[in-house]
Amino acid sequence: MQSSREASYQETLVSPVLEPVKTETATKKWETDEEKEMADSNESTSSQEPLSPAARLFHAPQFNCTILTAIGCKTSINPGVIKMGLEQTLMKHPRFSKKLIFSAKLTLTICTTLFKTSNIDLCVDISSSFNVKLKVVDDNKCGPKSKWESTKVNVENHVTVPNLDPNMDSPDQFVEDYISNLSTIPLDLSKPLWEMHILNVKTSDAEAIAVFRIHHSLGDGASLISLLLACTRKTSDPDALPSIPAQQRAGSHFSGGFWGLFFAMWTVLRMIWNTLVDLVLFVATMLFLEDTKTPLKGASGVELKPKRFVHRTVSLDDIKLVKNAMKMTINDAIVGVTQAGLSRYLNRKYGDQSEIEDGENGKKNNIPKSIRLRASVLVNVRPTPGIQTLADLMADESNNPKWGWGNRIGYIILPFTVGLQDDPLEHLRRAKAMIDRKKLSLEATFSFHIAILVIKLFGAKASAAIARRVISNTTLAFSNVVGPLEEISFYGHPVAYIAPSVYGSPHALTIHFQSYCKKMTIVLAVDPDVIPDPHKLCDDLEKSLEIIKDSVVERELDAS
Repeated sequence: MQSSREASYQETLVSPVLEPVKTETATKKWETDEEKEMADSNESTSSQEPLSPAARLFHAPQFNCTILTAIGCKTSINPGVIKMGLEQTLMKHPRFSKKLIFSAKLTLTICTTLFKTSNIDLCVDISSSFNVKLKVVDDNKCGPKSKWESTKVNVENHVTVPNLDPNMDSPDQFVEDYISNLSTIPLDLSKPLWEMHILNVKTSDAEAIAVFRIHHSLGDGASLISLLLACTRKTSDPDALPSIPAQQRAGSHFSGGFWGLFFAMWTVLRMIWNTLVDLVLFVATMLFLEDTKTPLKGASGVELKPKRFVHRTVSLDDIKLVKNAMKMTINDAIVGVTQAGLSRYLNRKYGDQSEIEDGENGKKNNIPKSIRLRASVLVNVRPTPGIQTLADLMADESNNPKWGWGNRIGYIILPFTVGLQDDPLEHLRRAKAMIDRKKLSLEATFSFHIAILVIKLFGAKASAAIARRVISNTTLAFSNVVGPLEEISFYGHPVAYIAPSVYGSPHALTIHFQSYCKKMTIVLAVDPDVIPDPHKLCDDLEKSLEIIKDSVVERELDAS
């Protein structure tokens, strides 16, 4: 039955959040067919937009990535309300109303050769001048002439609502299997590269789940979260957009005078040195420097294998307690917790499970020494950090396209310290020291610009090969995205959790942290052949947070 909140939302949903671009076209009588054909051609061209270098990268066969986000709702989902909301918001966005094409004009002779040698589908119109217009839809041929082309979007073709038994056995397992199966099905390139699945089945942490699948070429995490938030409202105030935490990049806080100048120069020198070291290690990783083979590292071709997605929600207040007590950032805290959780998991894999059931202190460390385990960390390189409102992001797109909507992400290679520690807080100290050093490096900025340069000079295939080589020589991908501060509603449906992830990258393990309200959701995407027990890894991450929090509380009690 439709709730009063959903009914109210359906009645009031009359104006789109994203206003469509309006253009006025004067009616003109064409004197010749040639003149009309030329005008039609120009109009068709104006509806097309070339792919950005980053978008082409994410369509390369070696690096074809798709973002998958599960949104748990506290009520059953009304598909009609969702479809109406999508039509008035998401589908007004230019990226979600365009499909991918590859266009070129070739002579008839060349076209004939293509017909004899190519297996791709061609749509051919032969004009009186014997020129041929080809339209190719093939993600393996996504070169510099690939374009986004405006198309009429039918919401019914993008929203799937399977008929499910609400009283099924093991609904949590069904949802996990359903979502994981999506990683085996490619997106349909004949329409805009996004879709939604509505699963009206009650699980342990939601009454229903909406699953978004969006190709990474449409935008990065910051862009897509901004768009998602534009589709939501505060539950406490249905007319208000969600509040987004303000973030600022670390700036200089030097005093004036001689010592201020000295420390400023010292900081610049450290940044130059750290950047040079990181770039050398980046090149070494591309050429030969590979992580140790562990139970977490995938083999060659792991990007093509199906992935399993699991998540675990923990208290954001617990993480903030640790952060405040240790005088660090939330990023520092979750990296420390991740190091501790991976250490617990690997210790059990390398040794006897019974030896570490009760925690780290006094237990045997079964992990081999000198393990090299690194994470590829995605970093938003926009001048404005964190999540922006969609209006601000699209304003940046208009005023400075370089930093607006799209994929504006660089990579840093973050070494993890694995091994059981006598003091659990040592994981936090090492994480903070490592991240503080990375903050004084331009590795992310350089990796972003180098990737764009390689695409422009040698093509997306070459850039994807380099990116794949670097990333596959690390063990995991890691990301942390900030979310709304208060409870939100997705087209009138209160949200219980947000669980984003990605597949198509050459890792057997991807870890995402997504904050929402007073919760932090840990999302794992794993290759089940490499990590057959992802729920146990979630247990280890959750247990590590508990141990670290207890250690912080105990230390504060001792200090008092």
